[in-house]
Amino acid sequence: RIAVAHSVREPVWANIHGSAVYQDGRSAGITAPNGPAQEAVMREALANAGLEPHAVSYVEAHGTGTPLGDPIEVRAIGAVYGAGRSEESPLRIGSVKTNLGHTEAAAGLAGLIKAVLMLRPGHGIAPHLHFKQPSPQIDWRQWPIEVPVGLVPWPDESRTRYAGVSSFGFSGTNAHVIVGLAEGSEPSSFVEQELPAPLQQP
Repeated sequence: RIAVAHSVREPVWANIHGSAVYQDGRSAGITAPNGPAQEAVMREALANAGLEPHAVSYVEAHGTGTPLGDPIEVRAIGAVYGAGRSEESPLRIGSVKTNLGHTEAAAGLAGLIKAVLMLRPGHGIAPHLHFKQPSPQIDWRQWPIEVPVGLVPWPDESRTRYAGVSSFGFSGTNAHVIVGLAEGSEPSSFVEQELPAPLQQP
């Protein structure tokens, strides 16, 4: 595992439990994502972490916001992380690009920072900004997946929190890591507050 800390004088905030990097090979075009390659890199990272898909509560998606890329990515996430999950405990997905825009080569690092910050004790899963209309090109009923529009507490404070982080390069390189709350960081009680109702998805 790789420890993630803010500086050498500070405690470890999170551990990287598993990672994988793939090349998506031949595709329909330079901007066309390869769904099976995305599935493969996520499965490899999970295997490297020694975790079942349902252990991961959140996936920080690459999320370019395009009508082609997003449906392919959500289908790949659902195929991998939808297994063994109930409607009562959906997988939450989001992308930091809605906060910052596309930071090009730093996009994956920005997503990792967001995931690590959300894992910290007392923090919840951050809302995905500007999400108003779910894409009609995604079959949201196929998997228990939810895009949070308000701050959401982690499902179970008694177990380790895990998040997946995806980043896909323009050259066809796909990367995925699994991060978890560092051992010894006891989650504090999530502050009770009135949260907005989740957006109804078709």
